[in-house]
Amino acid sequence: MVISRTPYRISFFGGGTDYPVWYRHEKGAVLATTINKYCYISCRWLPPFFEHRSSASYAKLELVSSNSRFKHPSLRATLRFLGITEGIQIHHDGDLPARTGIGSSSTFTVGLLNALYALKKVTPSKLRLLQESIHIEQEMIRESVGSQDQTMAAWGGFRRVDFYQDRIRASALSVSKTRLQELQGHLMLLFTGFSRNASVIAAHQIAETRNKKATLSMMYQMVQQAGAIVEGTGNLDDFGRLLHESWMLKRSLTDKITNPVIDGFYQKARRAGALGGKLLGAGGGGFMLLFAHPQRQRAVLRALQHLLYVPFQFEDKGSQIIFSQQHDAVSP
Repeated sequence: MVISRTPYRISFFGGGTDYPVWYRHEKGAVLATTINKYCYISCRWLPPFFEHRSSASYAKLELVSSNSRFKHPSLRATLRFLGITEGIQIHHDGDLPARTGIGSSSTFTVGLLNALYALKKVTPSKLRLLQESIHIEQEMIRESVGSQDQTMAAWGGFRRVDFYQDRIRASALSVSKTRLQELQGHLMLLFTGFSRNASVIAAHQIAETRNKKATLSMMYQMVQQAGAIVEGTGNLDDFGRLLHESWMLKRSLTDKITNPVIDGFYQKARRAGALGGKLLGAGGGGFMLLFAHPQRQRAVLRALQHLLYVPFQFEDKGSQIIFSQQHDAVSP
């Protein structure tokens, strides 16, 4: 059996410029971090003693006679990509719910790919993991997804990721642990209670890309500004204010990103002392990230007491194999 552990991510700036439709023609970049909330995937070769050939347990239970019959698109495509036809058993657990803006679908793909490679006794590089998971999601499944989630899940850490026409570069910032801890202490993660299909929202945003060039260019420039704030020694309030400006821009990309209920949550948070914030991921629901001074966070939580507060910490490991005890597959 093999178990992989892959972190979810929080994206601060630049979301939208990581879609191929944008960065194949313009500069793209994001500022993001992974957090200590994880997707766990265990897999093992399944002996041929059952009525089914393979099984997978996630939000559903699938028992199939052939790996090509799995209904889960990423699972089916990843097995096909690796040429795995043997009987296999796969189980998924997550610390956070899917479809909530924390990159769960790409985290699943990266974690599954890493676990299956380990089962085949192969150790892929992080670059290989992100490139192949992007290929699986964008080319094989043809999901409306960007390229930051796979990159962050594979690499981990607090990073600026630049997207070029033919390559991706993930760079760690020149910042001390103390500075990162200070930033972390100003951030709050709250669950709005809504889940949504990010691919549907992203499809609307992608369709509007050509009409939103000025807005996306400004969002790209904010990545540089935010990185300079974190790497500097000045007051971090500027990071929170920039987060607010970025959210105002992002919500203008499509009318699917926010709604009156979410806007109400955000306004309450701002009145209680939050300097800025955003919905994570494509928008429409899921997790809301807020920036507030530690002494103001109690007031923010009171204002949003009906939302679920989720404490977190930054992490820097990316996708890892945390358990491996292997036996060869048994032929039927």
